Amino acid sequence: MAAAGSSVARRVEQLGDLAQARIQQLSEAAGEDDHFLIRASAALEKLKLLCEDKDCSNPSNLLELYTQAILDMTYFEENKLVDEDFPEDSSQKVKELITFLSEPEILVKENDRNPEHGRLLGDELLECLSWRRGALLYMYCHSLTKRREWLTRKSSLLKEYLVDGINYLLQMLNYRCPTQLNEGVSFQDLDTAKLLSEGVFSDIHVLAMMYSGEMCCWGLKHCAGPQPGDQDVGTGVSGASHTAHHKEPLDFREVGEKILKKYVSVCEGPLKKQEWNTTNAKQILNYFQHRSNQ
Repeated sequence: MAAAGSSVARRVEQLGDLAQARIQQLSEAAGEDDHFLIRASAALEKLKLLCEDKDCSNPSNLLELYTQAILDMTYFEENKLVDEDFPEDSSQKVKELITFLSEPEILVKENDRNPEHGRLLGDELLECLSWRRGALLYMYCHSLTKRREWLTRKSSLLKEYLVDGINYLLQMLNYRCPTQLNEGVSFQDLDTAKLLSEGVFSDIHVLAMMYSGEMCCWGLKHCAGPQPGDQDVGTGVSGASHTAHHKEPLDFREVGEKILKKYVSVCEGPLKKQEWNTTNAKQILNYFQHRSNQ
C-alpha cells in the first residue's frame, strides 16, 4: 500500500512539474496576471511542498490539488479558445486540454485496480473532469458545425469528436447512482426527491443532458450518411486521453431521444418553477421522430 502511494505521489509530482511549466508559458504569453492561472500555480506550489514532505504526501490529497490546478489552468485556455471561436488550427489544442483533463482519471483507474488502496478522488471531482471534457467538445463541435466546408471534408472526424463528447457527458451523468426513495428516506421537498431519484444532483447534470442531446442531433445531421474519407480519421481526442470511448458504435438517435425525453420530463416536472427552456429539446425530439419514420 505504501509503495502504491509513493508511486502515485511520484507520478503526480511529475505531472505537476509539467503543468507548472505550461502555466509559466501561458502567463508569459498573456502578458498579464490571470486569476485562474495564479490559483492553479498556487495549488501546484502547495503540491510541490507536500511531495517534498514525505510524511504529508497523502496520494489522495496530492491528486486533488493537482486536479484543482488542472481544472483552473485548462479553464483559462478554454476561455481563450471560446473567445476566438475556435480558430482553424484548434484541433491540437483541444486534444492537449483533453489529455490534461484525463490524467487524474487515468491515475484513479490505475489505483482502482488495487481496491485496498482506496479511491484517490471523490465522485464530484471525477464528475467535474468528465463534464469539462464533454462541455469542451460540445463547444468545439458547435463551432465546427457552422463551417460548411470543414463538414464537407471532415465529417468522419467530427463524428469522433461528437462520440467522445457524448460519452464524457454520459459518464458524468452516471458516476453517482440515483437515490432510492423508500420509507426509510425522508424528504421535505418532493421535487428534490424526484430529481435525486432521477440521478439529477445539480444544474450541471441538467445541462449535460441537453448538451449530449444536441450533440446526438448534430451527429445524425452531419455524420449519419456515407462519409467521405479524410486524412484525420482515427485521430480523435480519445486517443490522446488514453480512454478509447468509442469501441462500440453509438446510435445518435436512440441515445439522443432517451436523454432528451428525460431532460424534458425533469424540466417540466420537478424543475418547472425554475423555467428551464425545453423548446429546442422538443424540436430535436421531433427531428429524431421524423428521421425514424423515414
